[in-house]
Amino acid sequence: MKNLSNFLIDLISSPGLSGYEAPTRQLIEDAWKPFTDQLSVSQLGSLHGLKQGSHSTRLSVAGHAISEPRPSILFATHMDAIGLMVSKITDGFLNLSEIGGLDHRVLPGQLVTVHGREKIPGLIVQPPAHLLHPDIGNGPVPLENLLVDTGLLPNEVNRKVRIGDLISFAQEPIKMGKGILVGHSLDNRASVAALTHCLELLSKRTHPWDVWAVATVQEEETMAGALTSAFQLRPKLAVAIDVTWAQGPDTPKHNTYLLGKGITLGWGPNIHPRLKEAFADVADRLEIPYKLEAMPRHSGTDAYALQIARQGIPTMVVSIPLRYMHTPVEMIAMKDVKRAGRLLAEFVTELDVDFAERISRNPSAGSRQATDQ
Repeated sequence: MKNLSNFLIDLISSPGLSGYEAPTRQLIEDAWKPFTDQLSVSQLGSLHGLKQGSHSTRLSVAGHAISEPRPSILFATHMDAIGLMVSKITDGFLNLSEIGGLDHRVLPGQLVTVHGREKIPGLIVQPPAHLLHPDIGNGPVPLENLLVDTGLLPNEVNRKVRIGDLISFAQEPIKMGKGILVGHSLDNRASVAALTHCLELLSKRTHPWDVWAVATVQEEETMAGALTSAFQLRPKLAVAIDVTWAQGPDTPKHNTYLLGKGITLGWGPNIHPRLKEAFADVADRLEIPYKLEAMPRHSGTDAYALQIARQGIPTMVVSIPLRYMHTPVEMIAMKDVKRAGRLLAEFVTELDVDFAERISRNPSAGSRQATDQ
């Protein structure tokens, strides 16, 4: 791929809200086609890209030679985005409900696109403070009090917009500093770009395992994409690639991570200890900078769904630091995107065919070492 950042800009310029990912899926499919051997779409809309491995084992059963299936690893990165939906129309103004979690404090003044019978530009507005309930005062205005103004007359709005129509952010992507990109939907399309970088690197290498690259749907709402794709594809191992909290103004340093200084490896009940150690070993050997990220409960990623699919799948979380999460002005460093993609590719290249069997025989080995770090 000639320019990964330009591909990411294309991704975040498409709506693809949670449950309505088709426009974004087409962009990803076009990008993955040169680097995969097979592309398909699940019944829920997740994109599956297969990069075949090189390992081949032939068995003799009743005098007939048959090929044993190669072990496979699934890399899941969700392609859906947060956004809004029209919940009511009042005198030409649009009342809102959220799709995915939104930080409503930064919404007033944001440009949006209303996906009605045609695309309509709009602006999120709030009533004057003296017209709001006294309990709100001069603080952040709750979502139920925000409106979208399209500048159209009420009869035009009623003709072009319906309850249930989607509203996506219209913030233009901005390149800032050295390799810094700002825009909406970088959660989690930055990770889609990382997985695309991984596939490009793997296209020039051989690797024993089959690789399933999966752009999942509905992570922000249901995690149904990851759960159903893991059930369908039956991988031996799974990795969720997502974003995490980057350090910013007044953020606590103990659970945020420096932007542009490396990725994070998750550690907690969603993560298999032997898989985490294997990723850390590869990163250490190749001097890919990373921090351990404590995930003492639900990781907040597709890993939760991957881990519990079928009889349970050993799962890992790799994350890219991102500032201003769940706002229209998220910020990432492209070097972290590439680091994540390279780590995935290097891990797969070095993965031996017996790895899954070894960790299943001794699943908790190494947990004391990981806890002591």
